[in-house]
Amino acid sequence: MEADSRAGTRAGRSAGRMSEGRGRRELETPRRRLAERLAAGGIRNQRVLDAFASVPRHLLIPEALRADAYRNISLPIGDGQTISAPGTVAQMTEALELTGDETVLEVGTGSGYQAAILSKLVARVISIERVPRLAASARTALDRLGVSNVIVHLGDGTGGRPADAPFDAIVVTAGGPEIPMPLVEQLAEGGRLVGPFGARDQQQLIRVCRHAGGDLTREVLGPCRFVDLLGTHGWAAA
Repeated sequence: MEADSRAGTRAGRSAGRMSEGRGRRELETPRRRLAERLAAGGIRNQRVLDAFASVPRHLLIPEALRADAYRNISLPIGDGQTISAPGTVAQMTEALELTGDETVLEVGTGSGYQAAILSKLVARVISIERVPRLAASARTALDRLGVSNVIVHLGDGTGGRPADAPFDAIVVTAGGPEIPMPLVEQLAEGGRLVGPFGARDQQQLIRVCRHAGGDLTREVLGPCRFVDLLGTHGWAAA
């Protein structure tokens, strides 16, 4: 009886491990397929694709919307804000041309998804969120995912973060009427800034690069539509 009991226990543990393994694979499959769709849609940087395959977007959105987590659509996260579509996040991330040792400023933490993606690609992320509830929930979600190289600050991101500047890259995740000059000033030589700017109904995704000697170049990456960038150097809050 004792031998049979031990055998049954071993079999049960083995079955449990197999079930857990299947569960992990089932969770990983949608992320892997998302990365495959992003590659088919034109994303070429393998490090970026690997980041999307590893970050669980479903844990960074409201539970009621988790069935749509891996669709290429934006989703509401409350307080008039959204989590951008994965394709948009991927395009902006790839445009930053990250190599791995950068310090990146993110303006608009939102759900924490963009920060989680960046955490896989750079040394440090400084993220600023103006909505207290979103800043707190993003920090909680990132902690739950074990992300330790992202710092979330509460405040007006349009002014940047002079204490941590200069930044190797800056990503702006909401649409402003123009590129905030404090962000440009905090961009390191060789740095890249990517974000949506222009009139509310005619935004363009723009990349600004700072070259040797401080010269700036500006490149339009394509049309887009984002929620308002509110702040001193953005749209005025209602």
